[in-house]
Order: sequence, then C-alpha cells, then structure tokens
Amino acid sequence: MASDRASLSKVVSDQIRGQILGGKLRPGERLVEDRLSTELGVSRVPVREALLGLSIEGLVRLEPNRGATVTSVTPEMLAELVEVRSLLEALNARLAARRQDPRIVALLEDTLCRGNEATQSGTPEELARLNAEFHERLAEASRNSVLSDIMRSLRERTSLAFSINGRDRAREDWKEHAGILAAVIDGDEEIAALLATRHVNNAAAAFARAHAAPDKAAD
Repeated sequence: MASDRASLSKVVSDQIRGQILGGKLRPGERLVEDRLSTELGVSRVPVREALLGLSIEGLVRLEPNRGATVTSVTPEMLAELVEVRSLLEALNARLAARRQDPRIVALLEDTLCRGNEATQSGTPEELARLNAEFHERLAEASRNSVLSDIMRSLRERTSLAFSINGRDRAREDWKEHAGILAAVIDGDEEIAALLATRHVNNAAAAFARAHAAPDKAAD
C-alpha cells in the first residue's frame, strides 16, 4: 500500500514537473492543491507530497500562509546557476566527445531532427520536452552517472528562467545543439566543451534581454 502511494506521488510529481518545465505553470504562479488534484484526478495527499518533493528540487517554493508557488528565478539567482551549469555542461560535452557512444549518438541525431522540426510548428511544451531530451541524452553520452544526476537538477532550475525565451531563441538552441553534436561525433573535446559553455551563456543572455524588456518599455 505504501509502495502504491509512493508510486502515485511520483506520477503526480512528474506531471507537475512537466507542466512547470514546459511553461504551462509559470514562475510565481500559485499551485493550489484542490485545483491540481481535480485536474490530475487524484486526492490532495499525493499532490501535497509531490509539491514537497519539488520544493526540495528547487522547482516549487513553499511558504507559510501562502502555500506553494512555482519558483521565480531572479537574474542574480540565474547568474549563479549559469556559472555552475556552464562549467559542468562543458565537462559533460567533453566526456561525450571522448567516449563517442555510437548508440547514443544515433539517439541524439534523432532528437536533433525532431527538435529542428518542432521549431517550425511545435508547441512550447514540445520544444521544452525535446530540449530536455537532447540534454539528457548528451548526459548519457558522457557515461558519468554522478555528473548526470547533478546536471539534471541544474538544467531543470535554469529551465524555469529559459522557458520565457521565445521561438526565435528555440531556433538558435537547436543550431547550437547541432554544433555540439557535430563536435562530439568528431571527437573534438575542446570544441564540444567550448560550444556547450557558449550554449548555456547564450540562453542566459536571451533571458536577460527578455527580463529587461518591460523595464525599457516603461522608460
């Protein structure tokens, strides 16, 4: 029985996480247990447990008397996340280029193809899912489970900010993904690491421009 409840909480957690990372639930948005339980067709207990787990991951913020909200990423917080993620993404790409697993490279090529197609007509949720898939497979290509686990949390937390980047940035994302993958296939560790670092920094710069836009409009 306890196992069934834990399994249900994980399913609910995965569903809420997907809505957050896909942009359906936006930073700062309240997460009302009753509404989520109705929408997901479950009781409030697994929803509450899922929100607690997501708060530990940094995707949800729990506050007394206010309840749960999707975590808002400030420019200062993003700068700290990017500082770490850019270094680890470089290491991840370097290891992928060094180890050149043919099976995972083929999977990455498939994801790249579908990602490019999604930039033309895909939904924001689809683009977010494929972007996560590309990075997960690149992490798998590094064949370092410790690094993969650390990177998963960092990617999800930075994705909270990057989700406001529009379709134009998505097109650039997939061009940059293609460059990283080409370097991995060539076995060029230095170029793969350089392009991976640049990719994260470019996404952060796009967020900074979008975040500053309302202030500029008000001047």
